[in-house]
Amino acid sequence: MNHQQIVFLVFAIIVTILFAIDLRSLFRNPDKEVSNKHAMLWTFTWIFFAMMFSIYIYIEDGLEKFSQFQSAYWIEQSLSVDNLFVFLMVFKYFKTTGLAQHKILVWGIIGAIIFRAIFIFSGTWLIELTDLPPFWYFGAPGPYDPINIIILCFGIMLLYGGIKTFFSKIVEETSDFNNSIGAKLVRKVFKVVDISDEKRFWTRRNGKLFATKLLLVLVVVETTDLVFAVDSIPAIFSIAPKDPLILYTSNIFAIFGLRSMYFLLANSMDKFEKLQYGIAFILVFIGIKMIISPMIPINTMISLTFILVTLLVSILFSLRSTK
Repeated sequence: MNHQQIVFLVFAIIVTILFAIDLRSLFRNPDKEVSNKHAMLWTFTWIFFAMMFSIYIYIEDGLEKFSQFQSAYWIEQSLSVDNLFVFLMVFKYFKTTGLAQHKILVWGIIGAIIFRAIFIFSGTWLIELTDLPPFWYFGAPGPYDPINIIILCFGIMLLYGGIKTFFSKIVEETSDFNNSIGAKLVRKVFKVVDISDEKRFWTRRNGKLFATKLLLVLVVVETTDLVFAVDSIPAIFSIAPKDPLILYTSNIFAIFGLRSMYFLLANSMDKFEKLQYGIAFILVFIGIKMIISPMIPINTMISLTFILVTLLVSILFSLRSTK
């Protein structure tokens, strides 16, 4: 077993054990409302073990890999907050409550794990394919690989996304999620019935299989996550474009903590209304970093410091303004 396989095995063991314990606590009291205390406990539990794993990476691979993991983790964690606010609005729109929310979030996390693996490993594979003859661009004093064109495109996307986030609301409460891409896709493939039992994705009537509203909401949540991945995946590629292990493990640690973080935000949504400005600044910073990286590379520790300070300032600013 090589070094990368050992690191991934340690990661898989930690995540599997934590997820099993988390699910056990969920299904032991499925109809119980998640308190702030419980949500905060599990949010910090996932953060704690992500930090412990990053220390393990530091011991095994040194400061640079540690910094890359931390940067990618906090980028995904901060950009996920945007996603969670949209989930809140989706559940509110479809009147999804109780166990149905838990079930959708669990399956949503599993779906996110699969799609993130596809995006990250195919992305690194695509970057490896760009091993073509170097050429000049931007009049810079040196040859550049075609990989920089990919990074440049990602940077422009993030710069645009950051500016757009800064000048727009996180989500409009009047959004018609019933006409979203996910909802239209489900209705096109399946016949959807609105039943009172929100614990099943499928139901049978007269021997025929029908999709329930719960499946429709799940697909809306999954497609929303895919849309947000357009920002988060290019952003983490700015950190370690050729190291899928760092990108995937940091991404998954952040995603697994989303269920508990969702309930923490759901119980105190009004307290984090300024967080979107911090997210916007992070997107703009990463976008600029990716655009100028061929000429002016920015150290990973500088990126990590900027991300953490921006998150902290935006959270404190949110709490102070609501107070």
